[in-house]
Amino acid sequence: MIAGVDISVENDWPRKIYVEPTSRCNLRCRTCVRGTWEEPSGDMAWAVYEALLDDLSQLPGPHTLAFAGIGEPLLHPRFVDMIAAAHQAGMRTEVTTNAILLSPDLVTDLRRAGLDQLVVSIDGCTEQSYAAVRPGVSLEWLVENLSRCRDYGGFYYSPRIRTGIEFVAMRRNVAELPMLGRIAARIGASFVVVSNVLPYSEDMIDQTLYDRVATAMEGYQGSVYVPRWSLPRMDLTQETMAPLTAVLRSATSVDLLDLNLESRNNHCPFIAAGVMAIGWDGHVGPCPPLLHSYRCFVMGREKHVRAWCLGTLPDDHLDSLWQRADYQGFRRRVFRFDFSPCTDCGGCELAETNEEDCFGSPFPACGDCLWARGIIRCA
Repeated sequence: MIAGVDISVENDWPRKIYVEPTSRCNLRCRTCVRGTWEEPSGDMAWAVYEALLDDLSQLPGPHTLAFAGIGEPLLHPRFVDMIAAAHQAGMRTEVTTNAILLSPDLVTDLRRAGLDQLVVSIDGCTEQSYAAVRPGVSLEWLVENLSRCRDYGGFYYSPRIRTGIEFVAMRRNVAELPMLGRIAARIGASFVVVSNVLPYSEDMIDQTLYDRVATAMEGYQGSVYVPRWSLPRMDLTQETMAPLTAVLRSATSVDLLDLNLESRNNHCPFIAAGVMAIGWDGHVGPCPPLLHSYRCFVMGREKHVRAWCLGTLPDDHLDSLWQRADYQGFRRRVFRFDFSPCTDCGGCELAETNEEDCFGSPFPACGDCLWARGIIRCA
């Protein structure tokens, strides 16, 4: 049961597919997992992509293809063809990109191919903070280029391409959030998604902004020692921000407009949305975070995440993978979020990997997942 809706994992079908066209990238961002791993790089073969479209055509729709992943999607030599083929099959398409390779002509090609949504990753609003994440790239050049693409390619004036910004908040750039509005206006962005950073290297641990948030006590009803707070709608001004911030930092459990701020914990945004993920090599996973194996740091603790490969396209088919008994059991566990609360208790040796947890949950154990905590966000 999620948000009052009874979900049957036997009858549900995948509705959104994350597609990784390539694991190659034209940048080396400090926040990227690519800086700390040694996996091979490559582009998705057209036979893999055709198999994906064929499989989806046999399943109930509608379907959304979200082109994202470890690499830069625009580097794939047939990316425009990918968009066109999905559009012709009646599927919605969206892409998350660093936008370095965008040109007015490419935007026009993508618009004609049927791209529905374009999200640009911008993790700084000044030249200094942007270059601290993406060395060698000028923020002003990027914004000016996107502005030209908007005017020439028509993604601002055409209703077909919806444009947005994805911003990874860190200690070094969080004060710049109000400046995003001006950048959004220049490039024609209609929405902004803010995420926290997930450190993949030790030098990024001190950039996190959620040391207290992740350990909030879910389901806590208050006590004479630590009361529960209920806050009303209030203007966010210089008068109110400081005291509200002090309450939010010190209170264990808070309601805002009768919404429990801890209620977003333990809710997987991928499984609830009927997501599957396809790597550049055709490997099929349950979500983007489990598409690759990598090291990260959760609440300062080093953790080694192992990928879960359900099968490989074109050898396997999405419908049979979706209905696998172990995968259905996994989705049931995620719907209930029947995992140990690793981030609440601080973690033990079992929390060093996602192999199992102290509740006896088999691989993959998701108790440490910051996406399920609402801390890491995807556009």
